[in-house]
Amino acid sequence: MPHDIDRRPNTSVESLALLLGRLALAAIFLQSGFGKLMNLGGFTQMLASQGVPAPSLLGPVGACIEFFGALAVALGFKARWAALLMIAFTIAATLTAHRFWAVPDAERALQQIQFFKNLAILGGFLLLFARGAGPISVDDAVWPGRAGASRPAS
Repeated sequence: MPHDIDRRPNTSVESLALLLGRLALAAIFLQSGFGKLMNLGGFTQMLASQGVPAPSLLGPVGACIEFFGALAVALGFKARWAALLMIAFTIAATLTAHRFWAVPDAERALQQIQFFKNLAILGGFLLLFARGAGPISVDDAVWPGRAGASRPAS
């Protein structure tokens, strides 16, 4: 016997869930990206120490992608494109900073947790890409009905 939770949620619950999901996904990247933008020199040095090529170019690019991509996700502005951008960023960041298989034993557990946390975040961005921003978004305000969530029938 199906339960109420197994049914498609009503549009107001779905709309709120999509908004809260976007805000939750964006939160960590807004904070981290802002920190990187405020300390580009330190971020660039960290990238260089990790062996990232062209850190003086990729540092500012990465910091901008992280912050402004997360802002687009939070606002629901071009959310599907922002989700794709954040997927690429998260994969690059994960493979650069959380290579748990290549660190000393003392660091392995922490880096493995960070790696799998980022894998879960990738799942959230994939859902955002598949579902769209929802009706409480810039996308829906500018392009009504194209933001990926159902609207009540008129």
